[in-house]
Amino acid sequence: MAVTIPHDFTIAFQPIVNLADKSTMAHEALVRGPKGEPGATVLLSVSPYSRCEFDEVCRRAAFRLAEKLQLAQTGTKLLVNFLPTYIDRISECSPDAEFALETYSLALDRIIFECRDAKWLDTDRAIHTFRVYRSSGFLTSLDNFGPTAPSLELLSQFQPDFVKLSVSMVRGVDSDVTKQRVAAHALRYLRNLDIQPIGVGVETVGELETLRDLGLQLFQGCLFARPAVERLATPRFPS
Repeated sequence: MAVTIPHDFTIAFQPIVNLADKSTMAHEALVRGPKGEPGATVLLSVSPYSRCEFDEVCRRAAFRLAEKLQLAQTGTKLLVNFLPTYIDRISECSPDAEFALETYSLALDRIIFECRDAKWLDTDRAIHTFRVYRSSGFLTSLDNFGPTAPSLELLSQFQPDFVKLSVSMVRGVDSDVTKQRVAAHALRYLRNLDIQPIGVGVETVGELETLRDLGLQLFQGCLFARPAVERLATPRFPS
């Protein structure tokens, strides 16, 4: 089967901030089109048979661009994603540890590998892959966390370093008492497992203040900075 990988793509970076000291904890690498088109648009041009290879190409592009931008000198971490749909092939198509050691000045424990879309995960394969990354020296993260069976099953067997709350849990949390109760329960659950939670998709001061009052410190969203194509954005902190 022919492998079809688009040549016209680039990488944007969006900061993850620590509200406690108003610092940048990490920059997440996000695939974008050459004119800043969303990653979903780029993926439409990728053959389903080539998604694993494209996933690896994107990670390597992120490593190279982060090196060019001297991300290591900022003292922050780099967060890169891998596709859970192709998690069974991750070991054969992505020798990330070796590549990072050869090309990147950031220590492996300052690189975070994040698995997206927990609801679609094959839990056993996801746990195996997380353990491979951790044993190689990387940090790990789970995206799109909610109090659902797949997420809870995975976390009962493997605890990543970070977990991102689902955007649906964050959006409008300041005006929804039920969401506040769900978020409070989720945060207690994660803290009991010694996992650092991240609030993503934060767009309003109200959302930020509500989650902060629930004890959340790590945030990502347009309230602080939009993804910046081929550069490291400096976050803005609401006064």
